[in-house]
Amino acid sequence: MINWSFIDDVSNIETIKEASFKKPQLIFKHSTRCSISSTAKNRLERNWPLDENQADVHYLDLIRYRDISNHIAVSFNVPHESPQVLWIQNGECKYDASHFGINCADFEHLVSAMEM
Repeated sequence: MINWSFIDDVSNIETIKEASFKKPQLIFKHSTRCSISSTAKNRLERNWPLDENQADVHYLDLIRYRDISNHIAVSFNVPHESPQVLWIQNGECKYDASHFGINCADFEHLVSAMEM
């Protein structure tokens, strides 16, 4: 089960970046008006493989907070897409995926690579 932390202020991005030095942070950018985004969110929630000790998970409603989505794109040098996930580790985006490229197995691989 995903314990979402909701992003509702630009300052949350700096907090996420700082926290990524202790534990990976996943940002899910969701368009509440898009059926593909809803499908991606449902797939994440059904198949989430990690526990709270392995990564923190953040949710951005990019329709409501488009300015924060733009800030994320600039801060992590990743083009804006929706839906989109960003894996933040050591202050940088180490992985991003969008649309049907969002795959929970990728997060297991990222955690396994960290443990090696």
